[in-house]
Amino acid sequence: MEIPPLDATKSHSKHSVFKEVESKLTLNSDVILADETRLQLDECMAKLRHHKTIYLDWGFAAVDPLGMSTILNFYGPPGTGKTLAAQALAGTLSLPIIQIGIAEIESKMMGDSSKNIQAAFQSARLAGAILFFDEADTLLGKRLSSVTQGVDNEVNAMRSTLLIELERFDGIVIFATNFAKNYDEAFRSRIGHHIHFALPDLNARTLLWDRMLVPNIPLAQDRKTLISLCAEMSEGFSGREIRTCMRLALPKVLLESERLTSPANLTSEHILSAISQIRTAHTEVAVNATAKRERPLDIAAAKNLLGISL
Repeated sequence: MEIPPLDATKSHSKHSVFKEVESKLTLNSDVILADETRLQLDECMAKLRHHKTIYLDWGFAAVDPLGMSTILNFYGPPGTGKTLAAQALAGTLSLPIIQIGIAEIESKMMGDSSKNIQAAFQSARLAGAILFFDEADTLLGKRLSSVTQGVDNEVNAMRSTLLIELERFDGIVIFATNFAKNYDEAFRSRIGHHIHFALPDLNARTLLWDRMLVPNIPLAQDRKTLISLCAEMSEGFSGREIRTCMRLALPKVLLESERLTSPANLTSEHILSAISQIRTAHTEVAVNATAKRERPLDIAAAKNLLGISL
């Protein structure tokens, strides 16, 4: 089904107009990543820098027409820098970026989700912007083979429209997701680079703690030693969780200072206490998730025992 392009001169009163923003972030200065993620991103940037040479000057577009656009997939655990990297990539290339969440695409009005996707691509074309879709697992999931209600038709239409727009678009599209396993193969095959955003390795955690311990925070011990200890003890933490550690630790310093009426200085004990709090939260989340998975089975067994039909 061919979908006509939007007329940019018409007013889209019923649909959101997606606005681009300028990013001042850069990949080298503002993004700290695990070494494996950094390498994958560097390879992707090399293609972007030499895109004109490869596809136009060398004529590779003749055998790879879909390669004229650059479609990237950033996937990995929450808090590992996917959104920040997308913004910094735009800043590095001196391009504006349009950032879209799934809530901005979905619509209660039948057919509007597809029109919102068209509007997003049209906005990116007019602005020469990178198009960034967050929470993309919802958008790029498998199309439904068994359509039972109107909403199923809407989902399939939305995904078909996205495929058509991706083929037409000659710019940069970035998808980000915590879950990439359920992507439809039609989307997976169009993505040029799948970049895994791993949890920070020791080197990345060291750089993250170095950044979080801003110069004006008074320290009770050697800064380098403190950073090394924190990097070791925060294994398995995302960059977001390392920042949360500091949010928890700094009030502890001031509270202790008020209680002891002594100067406020950050110690390793304050940070290790915050790390412990987050690890405890991890455990509770895991226990609750397990309980939720087991609870339906328990309810089903109880109903069966009482002779209640399921």
